Amino acid sequence: MTSTTSQQELYGYLEDRFACAQACTECARMCALRAGVFDPDGTVELERVRRTGIMCAEVCDATCRALTEENARDEGGLRVQLEWCRAICLQCAQAFDTRPGAEESAAACRACAVACTEFMAVLA
Repeated sequence: MTSTTSQQELYGYLEDRFACAQACTECARMCALRAGVFDPDGTVELERVRRTGIMCAEVCDATCRALTEENARDEGGLRVQLEWCRAICLQCAQAFDTRPGAEESAAACRACAVACTEFMAVLA
């Protein structure tokens, strides 16, 4: 954000940043819950889905922390984190699509990916 940014633009930026952080938090929660449902001694495919859910939860948690830090003003670093989160969320949503009962978790992953994409547009 430049020094010529209006107060309204700043509020919009902060609102979008907060919405993205909320989406990351919800996605992390849903992925952690879903991953906990899967048996770690299950099939190779089930283990892949479980690990993907755990990784997505960890990336979303890290992204949320980056978004909520007061001093996180490095837009380049934030953009890399957001892109990573978006990519992992989409990968996780696709993995959850293969599992019956995981629709809500897949939807949370997709919503988080959209929030990351929308916030990256604000950074442009």
